Amino acid sequence: MSFCASHICFQAGEKTILDDVSVQIQPGEMVAVLGPNGAGKSSLLKIMAGEQRFFSGQLYLNGRSYADWSANDIARMVGILPQSSELVFPFSVAEVVMLGRLPHSSGRVKDREIVTQALQLLDVSHLSEALYPALSGGEKQRVQLARVLAQIWEPSSAGDRFLLLDEPTSALDLSHQHQTLEVARDLSRQGAGVMAILHDLNLAAQYADRIILLGNGRLVSEGAVDQVLVPEQIRALYDIDVTVMRHPRENRPLVVTL
Repeated sequence: MSFCASHICFQAGEKTILDDVSVQIQPGEMVAVLGPNGAGKSSLLKIMAGEQRFFSGQLYLNGRSYADWSANDIARMVGILPQSSELVFPFSVAEVVMLGRLPHSSGRVKDREIVTQALQLLDVSHLSEALYPALSGGEKQRVQLARVLAQIWEPSSAGDRFLLLDEPTSALDLSHQHQTLEVARDLSRQGAGVMAILHDLNLAAQYADRIILLGNGRLVSEGAVDQVLVPEQIRALYDIDVTVMRHPRENRPLVVTL
């Protein structure tokens, strides 16, 4: 099965945000979506998350039209981490992560076990009793990812799981950027499909199995990392001179600005 967005078109007033974009996320792969500001990356994710309804095209989730699934089934199959999550109520960190268990009927004991494991995985166990609004931006981002992971922690009887991440590293320090993407990649190795919007080309090269390039609302290129991250394509899309070499310790491209 897969998560497919087919021939998506989206306009905001007179401006075309997405123009006939089709993407497919397969279980077991991590896909990075790259492109300059205004390329349509976040709009695509919001459409795939069901947050934007005024578009043309079709969404298919695990072989069925997205609209044919119940909201609860979707919540057990698709976890979404937006760029920012506004929450002003004085919930503790553990309570925020527990919100991810709402679509499930697994019982309090199991839910608490999953929340504990999610907190440990994202290195926020020490904050479990802290009030969420008092956290730093990076801490909030990690707590929200723990919540999303708790939501899709186990395989669902409804179908394959998918994780959609909108700039998940934007508020994080270097160490937690890598930790977050390692967690996402590990989830894909467990059979989930992951789509992450990123700005850092080298993070994408290190963690993604496949890259999708968007520019001016259109699909510019997609494919394996080595096929997509080539100097000519990067220069044309970002208007900057780069060279692409091999990473000195890992078998992946390394993009260097000139």
